[in-house]
Amino acid sequence: MDYKKSGVDIKAGEESVNRIKPMVKSTFNKNVLTQIGGFGGLYQVDLAKWKEPVLVSSADGVGTKIMVARMAGIYNTVGQDLVNHCVNDIFVQGAIPQYFLDYIGVGKLKPEIIEEIISGFVLACRENEMALIGGEMAEMPGIYSPEDFDLAGTIVGLVEKSKIITGEKIVEGDVVLGFNSTGLHTNGYSLARAIIFDILKLNVDSILPGLNKTVAEALLAIHKSYLPLLVDFADPEKIHGMAHITGGGIPGNLKRVIPDGLCAVIDSNSWEVPELFKLLVDAGNVDALESFSAFNMGIGYTVVCPERIATDIMRRSSAIKIGVIEQKINADKVNLINI
Repeated sequence: MDYKKSGVDIKAGEESVNRIKPMVKSTFNKNVLTQIGGFGGLYQVDLAKWKEPVLVSSADGVGTKIMVARMAGIYNTVGQDLVNHCVNDIFVQGAIPQYFLDYIGVGKLKPEIIEEIISGFVLACRENEMALIGGEMAEMPGIYSPEDFDLAGTIVGLVEKSKIITGEKIVEGDVVLGFNSTGLHTNGYSLARAIIFDILKLNVDSILPGLNKTVAEALLAIHKSYLPLLVDFADPEKIHGMAHITGGGIPGNLKRVIPDGLCAVIDSNSWEVPELFKLLVDAGNVDALESFSAFNMGIGYTVVCPERIATDIMRRSSAIKIGVIEQKINADKVNLINI
């Protein structure tokens, strides 16, 4: 016996690293002090730029969207999904991403597939102006089947201590803005897969009724980063709170930033629910409240701010007003109406 016969190919791992080195290096900036292949990534904070920097970190995955990617044989999008998801998660507190670390677990290392996955990480890191400074590729036969893989990522950002956005400044009369999603993003895929593959009996190449898109095109639409749209407004004097609409939908995520005694009243008639969500709800006979918890229903990010700031944000983006903050004692922090 040797390691390769037991299922772990060290040479395939080395080939994978050699394939990705030039791509990964393209994300480096002057703050990165190491090269790919070290035991740890070194990153120097620019103290001329940051006065009272606070580190903000988060870790996440992309869930069972990976299964759709594997079925379709498309591997260069899920890395973008993961990076953008993590960027949105820390940006809700006003943090600007600095660097990213990835984890790829596989049943069998295939360098060409690893290269595609990493290309997605690299593209999204460059678009969000941060460095991909390290990661891990783990070949684990017995844990994963030969075709299986999983992704996770860790992001680290910085925010000035005086600029942290917590939601504590939210007051009655503030406006809730919604930003369009590009699709399911990275949540609700277990339910979506059950509806599309089990109930509708479609495959990844099937055209979705009413969408003029294949299942793969619709379900693998890239999770959007909202950082470029809002970075100029990332100040607690302008934006009082933000929520990334992930698992739990609008009710489960917006409530995380609403102070006690207040309620965000969200009018679901204020935006047109995309056809993909209508199809899933109808085909799966999904209860209305359940649909707004399982899916983002077309709103991928929300901002709570004063009316005057909302006007400026809407003028400079595709944001729409979807609700208002009201004072309600002993009530749910998010109230969906007209669903």
